[in-house]
Amino acid sequence: MASKTVPATQPLPVSIDDVRAAQARIMGQIVRTPTLVSKTLSDLTGATVYLKFENLQFTAAYKERGALNTLLQLDEAARAKGVIAASAGNHAQGLAYHATRLGIPSTIVMPKNTPIVKVTQTEHHGANVILEGETFDAAYAHSRQLEAEHGFTFVHPFDDPRIIAGQGTVALEMVEDVPEIDTLIVPIGGGGLISGCATVAKSEGRDIEVVGVQAELYPSMYNRIHHTDMPCAGDTLAEGIAVKQPGGITAGLVEALVDDIVLVSERRLEESVSLLLQIEKTVVEGAGAAGLAALLAEPQRFKGKTVGIVLCGGNIDPRLLAYVLLRDLARSGRMARLRIRLQDRPGALYKVAQIFEQLSVNILELSHQRIFTNLPAKGLSLDVECETRDRDHLDRLMTALRHAQYEVQLVELA
Repeated sequence: MASKTVPATQPLPVSIDDVRAAQARIMGQIVRTPTLVSKTLSDLTGATVYLKFENLQFTAAYKERGALNTLLQLDEAARAKGVIAASAGNHAQGLAYHATRLGIPSTIVMPKNTPIVKVTQTEHHGANVILEGETFDAAYAHSRQLEAEHGFTFVHPFDDPRIIAGQGTVALEMVEDVPEIDTLIVPIGGGGLISGCATVAKSEGRDIEVVGVQAELYPSMYNRIHHTDMPCAGDTLAEGIAVKQPGGITAGLVEALVDDIVLVSERRLEESVSLLLQIEKTVVEGAGAAGLAALLAEPQRFKGKTVGIVLCGGNIDPRLLAYVLLRDLARSGRMARLRIRLQDRPGALYKVAQIFEQLSVNILELSHQRIFTNLPAKGLSLDVECETRDRDHLDRLMTALRHAQYEVQLVELA
């Protein structure tokens, strides 16, 4: 596919000069995060993979860039009255942190069902948090009402040229640090980040392919660009890009500058979060792993290219991260649950355990089922959670159990 170029017939709402001005404006007030090559991911995918570690920002997400660029352009009257936003995620924390640092009052409206950890983190950054409504739309409507009543400046999470220009500094740093990058893979929620990155990628004679990534459950920008009507709903790991309606400004920029949009499955997102922790020793949220998920889903497409991936955020609940890692262990065969049919008699469990011991398989947990089963009254269903070295080790264990005349099945993950 031929890479898109900047349209010559009409000016776009954000230019490379806007991004450069944003870079000069925010310099020294945000972290210039590293862009580092990953040898292991390069070997795994066949591309030369560079990672942009935006999860190393103070609030662990790129959102600080656009928020700060916007705050720094407010006049004194607007600063005195304060800013307001509707957000339950990284935009809330980035805006609150920099507003407080600059002495600007901030109000963040969140839905009532926002996890308490996000509420407390945003309050910790100095914002006045208001919980309103059961949905983001209700919180958004209330924030616009408060904007009108109190004269606050509303700071949109993505559909604002100042926000887009600030987010574009991510790509500007990447191409300055690694000029040989020929492909950018960027997550898409509302479209602020990819709009800014594409503005850089298609400027000043560059011919960098820009590929956007959305979760399969929330293909909102994909729908907008391709005129499809796939549903946007469900519990996605990538809640940071779970946006039902993209912005108008961002949709125009994406249509003009972005070469393609890839949809990725929840399983790929989970795999990517786990791989980044294991290989790069870095924690990313689901949205932050979306770029790698696209690369893993379509390795032939990117083979031989020099690919830049934006790890856009690292705010993931520790318990959710633990679940993701354990599920990945199960899918790779390093952790398993086996269901074994036994006869309910003395020594039965001991004989099975001997096979595990002989093959050096660690038993983590046992669960007997005598009542809620369709086995005969003298039958016993035994679930064994165990730890193996790899899939081959697990296969050898199951073969040994069957050779000893046990009925055994692997309890698979959905």
